[in-house]
Amino acid sequence: MESILGFAQDHGQSRAHSESMARPASSRTVFVNGRFLGQRITGIQRYAREVLAELDEILAAGEGNGINIRVLTPRGISAPVFRAITVEPCGRFEGHLWEQWDLPWRVRDGLLFSFCPTGPFVKKRQVVTVHDTSVSRIPTAFSRRFRIWYELVVRSIIRRSPLTVTVSRFSAGEIAECYGIEPGRLRIATEGWQHLNRVSPDTGILDRHNLAGKAFALAVGSPTPNKNFSAIVQALELLGTAAPCCVAAGTVDPDVFRVARFAPNAIVRVGYVSDEELKALYQSASCFIFPSFFEGFGIPPLEAMACGCPVLASKTPAVREVCGDAALYFDPNRPDELARLLHDVFADPELRRRLSAAGLEQAKRYSWREGARLNLKFMEEALCRS
Repeated sequence: MESILGFAQDHGQSRAHSESMARPASSRTVFVNGRFLGQRITGIQRYAREVLAELDEILAAGEGNGINIRVLTPRGISAPVFRAITVEPCGRFEGHLWEQWDLPWRVRDGLLFSFCPTGPFVKKRQVVTVHDTSVSRIPTAFSRRFRIWYELVVRSIIRRSPLTVTVSRFSAGEIAECYGIEPGRLRIATEGWQHLNRVSPDTGILDRHNLAGKAFALAVGSPTPNKNFSAIVQALELLGTAAPCCVAAGTVDPDVFRVARFAPNAIVRVGYVSDEELKALYQSASCFIFPSFFEGFGIPPLEAMACGCPVLASKTPAVREVCGDAALYFDPNRPDELARLLHDVFADPELRRRLSAAGLEQAKRYSWREGARLNLKFMEEALCRS
């Protein structure tokens, strides 16, 4: 795993460990921004929940060098039950107002750690996790109001933070370039897929959409311009009567994203699905398509590989970093390339078998536990540096 995270800067962590042993217990507390616990689970929320759960397991096992984690949330949020991590509802507000007013007041001089990219604008002693730079690189995929707010808050925070966390070597380079942060203050964690091990596939979704026993391609994500679902539509149109059925799972947030428009009936839309339903789709699909123009990591293709589903992915750097040699790649601006790959995969059972086996091996290189251990190191370092 260390080779995957080669960009991460490890200098200073041994010094952080020795210095932390001399600190009083109260200074070993890390406050976690728990606003994400009240949000619908998409990629960032998935990362935050899974890393936090693994951190709880690590601390409950007596590891962590005495670090105490307290998750702060708005009141009324249903939080998981942890063994070693404390959850503390606080404040009077919710949403952005809670994060910008109640949260910094409660933390005051403590260290605040966020698994998401936003935090209190006025808080200096904090670490955020910037998953990608899509707001800067793909501005048309976001509303103007959201772009202004995001750029203001995130730029301000990471320029004052002792360090900033991200999830891939590609994203680290992008953050350094877009936000002017020196690489020495960037740290790289990782993501995983093991949440799918906790659920059993719900095949009812196949029956409801007439997919049982049917060969189909699968795409997962928000149908925004950046996710590039239109490339799938165009590829299907190019294949004509030879086009396979294609299923798209996911929803869109109209307050943040601009909705892309698709050709009528080009894709079977099944909407937002549960983990159980998603697992059934991954295990039943003939292949998984990930045509995104830009990603910071890309959990869906990793999930697909872990379920043995062959992956066709765009040639975006972060996705190639995650999938390695276990996927077939196409230019996201070339629907004809995707059409050719779709034809080949559906026509060749042996190709599907090879891709499935390669994907299962590639997925073994990633885990939420490793991501949690890395974040724990970053918390310890931030305690000493801030």
